[in-house]
Amino acid sequence: MRHFKALGIKFIIIAIVLLSLFGIFRGASLGNLLLMSLLVTGISYLIGDLFTLPRMGNLFATLADFGLSFFSVWLLSYLFLENTSSLITASLTAAALITACEALFHAYMRNKVLDDENREQVRQQFQPSYQTEVAEEYEVEPKDLKKK
Repeated sequence: MRHFKALGIKFIIIAIVLLSLFGIFRGASLGNLLLMSLLVTGISYLIGDLFTLPRMGNLFATLADFGLSFFSVWLLSYLFLENTSSLITASLTAAALITACEALFHAYMRNKVLDDENREQVRQQFQPSYQTEVAEEYEVEPKDLKKK
């Protein structure tokens, strides 16, 4: 149930971005945009949120989501939409807006969806524990060495 709620939130975020950019400025049909939103949501949720986020952390997952969002939006808009002028610019803008929302979505995923075992795994893997040695220093005089 937690995953369905997270998928719904992610789908709404991606659908709003794609409907805003491609629906208003590029005149794409609603059916194509909803299909694109569904495919982008599935790809980025599986790869970015369930695979990359627990293993690599928020920064790497956000960067991976940017790349996944850009390439999937660009490819799907090339396949589904008729007007292909300035497709890369629209895809980069959509990916940037999706990525801005993904940083907040990853916090939700960590707190509500992912279990404690995955959080502990990330903490151990990417947050090394450095220890320092603490000791008292004494000045040793050559005359003190002769007494012993």
